[in-house]
Amino acid sequence: MSVQAKSKGQHCAECAGTDKQQAYAQIANVIDLYKDKPGSLIQVLHLAQEIYGYLPLELQEFIAEKMGTPLAEVSGVISFYAFFTTVPRGRHTIRVCLGTACYVRGGKRVMEHLQKKLGVDIGDTTADGNFTLEVAHCIGACGLAPAMVIDEKVYKQVNVNKLDAILAEYEKA
Repeated sequence: MSVQAKSKGQHCAECAGTDKQQAYAQIANVIDLYKDKPGSLIQVLHLAQEIYGYLPLELQEFIAEKMGTPLAEVSGVISFYAFFTTVPRGRHTIRVCLGTACYVRGGKRVMEHLQKKLGVDIGDTTADGNFTLEVAHCIGACGLAPAMVIDEKVYKQVNVNKLDAILAEYEKA
């Protein structure tokens, strides 16, 4: 799945109505390109997640078999790195920075407000599939604290009074 498709609200192959066999065929092509290159598992997983939207166990098994890699290794890499997910995500991913600077300047209050407003816990997706809420331990914007990222856009000096207007931008999309 392309970044363009994601921006149109298509966040997983199943949710977007993409043919599952077509997605698996694309992933098989990616594997064919990388399987003989040492250390390519992470790249394959990134591309598979981009195509399919997330990495469910069935897809992990497919990747492991095609790459000739133990399933435990594939699953271990997926569970180790925070940017991989085994469940569908919302159309928009909100990451609230809770690194030291952001935390002490109100990041915790921002997170609590978002949890209440969206009705989700950290790591969950809203019922309408619009937002997934996550924690970032540092986004490298300490001078802008508290900060958060929605998709690729960084919001600086966020407070609970700004959140409704920020979320409204994404609720329309």
